[in-house]
Amino acid sequence: MSVLVVTGTGTEIGKTIVTAAVAAAAAHRRVAVLKPAQTGLAPGEPGDVAEVARLAGAHVTAVELARFPEPLAPATAARRAGMDPVRPYEVAEAAGKLAAEHDLVLVEGAGGLLVRFDDEGATLADAARLLAAPVLVVAPAGLGTLNSTALTAEALRARELDCLGVVIGSMPAAPGLAERCNVADLPVAAGAPLLGVVPEGAGSLAPADFRARAAGWLAAPLGGDRPLG
Repeated sequence: MSVLVVTGTGTEIGKTIVTAAVAAAAAHRRVAVLKPAQTGLAPGEPGDVAEVARLAGAHVTAVELARFPEPLAPATAARRAGMDPVRPYEVAEAAGKLAAEHDLVLVEGAGGLLVRFDDEGATLADAARLLAAPVLVVAPAGLGTLNSTALTAEALRARELDCLGVVIGSMPAAPGLAERCNVADLPVAAGAPLLGVVPEGAGSLAPADFRARAAGWLAAPLGGDRPLG
């Protein structure tokens, strides 16, 4: 696995922190993180790939293909800014070039799997298909996550894409009944293993602490030592 696509069941559920954890757990490897479309930030502001590099360490190469100022879906943000959208072939080409020089390339999407890159309806799923890359699904811990995870997994299967597994992006320190049950139920909903549980607030840890703890949040397929769920 030289390229891994990281998507989510929605937005603001921990994709960037999960990406950083996977990168941190691969500290002995050359890792690149590719963000096809960063939205909602002005030029010069640190984006998601900068946050991954800050948390994971100096072994990470951070690459952003396009940036659009308004916090909207990439297609809408590009159109409103009068800018060219990102195309799946551009994502695949960039990831392929990075893969030639790195051991692992993590492609972090914006929002969920089927958020549009352009007005023709291209999505992160199209880029994953061009790359023939497995997809890691980041899901929230609480009520409602089973449905959104099942829908994302169904969309992957319909496109004959491989769902590597699911990671809970932010688990509360004192999980309620729904969160506790979802640890067991998410793999069933996804039809794929639970490959990690990242604690709430992990992104606020000092980088050294984050790197020291990351492997404990992830299972072996992601370079960690957490028991496979």
